[in-house]
Amino acid sequence: MPAAAMLTRQIPSTGEAIPVIGLGTWRAFDVGADERVRRPLREVLRLLLDAGGRIIDSSPMYGCAEAVTGDLLAELPGEPRPFLATKIWTTGRERGVEQMRRSAQLLRAEVIDLMQIHNLVDWRTHLASLRRLKDEGHIRYIGITHYTTGAHPELARILASEPAIDFVQLGYSLATRAAETEVLPVVASHGVAVIANQPLERGDLFRRVCGRPLPDWVSDFDCASWAQLFLKYVLAEPTVTCVIPATGNPEHMKDDLAAGFGRLPDARQRQQIRELWDAG
Repeated sequence: MPAAAMLTRQIPSTGEAIPVIGLGTWRAFDVGADERVRRPLREVLRLLLDAGGRIIDSSPMYGCAEAVTGDLLAELPGEPRPFLATKIWTTGRERGVEQMRRSAQLLRAEVIDLMQIHNLVDWRTHLASLRRLKDEGHIRYIGITHYTTGAHPELARILASEPAIDFVQLGYSLATRAAETEVLPVVASHGVAVIANQPLERGDLFRRVCGRPLPDWVSDFDCASWAQLFLKYVLAEPTVTCVIPATGNPEHMKDDLAAGFGRLPDARQRQQIRELWDAG
């Protein structure tokens, strides 16, 4: 990994700079109390923070992930401070507020950096609560999420019509590029930060290229692995603020983190990557 600092992008609503590689906790952090299981997860978090990454994304939907993340972060040195993102995944105002309080307790955070409405569940109700909690200082940023491409039209409509939404989180990868035309133009015109989840398609991208050599030309943008190629493709989209590959494997975390350093593909190189992928 180059010695320079990790690349950052600004959150449009405030100008705050955020490192471009974060961490998703879905599945990987839904574990029990066994130290043998938790040890590699602690190392994943340490590697992320030591490399300059900050965003750690979770949800009540992810089983024990919030609690495990909170426990492990409490065991690490206090600096640098992570940027904690989680979600509301329930219906009703009172249940939503209570779930947010519980998430803050599990993550051991007095303030949640980003609270997101998971898969747009009861979004109108929760958006009103989030605006109030942001005004009161309990959360710093408001976001909405959805994991399916079928929800893109609704995401775009909400972003275009509702003020004070700071983030949108959606699935975006070399294999799933619909967001490029269906959501990202709206994001660009309304000043919303983008978190790209499932940028490696839960490992499916690697199965497609298994046994194939990495093209020599990827070194032109400081790329040394297929994981870095897949992540750098997404990061080269200027509206993307951060990617959050989910992993519990320290070696995978090291590889993912390297994508946040050095050059990114330019427009010509991105087209070259698309053509490589589409050729099968």
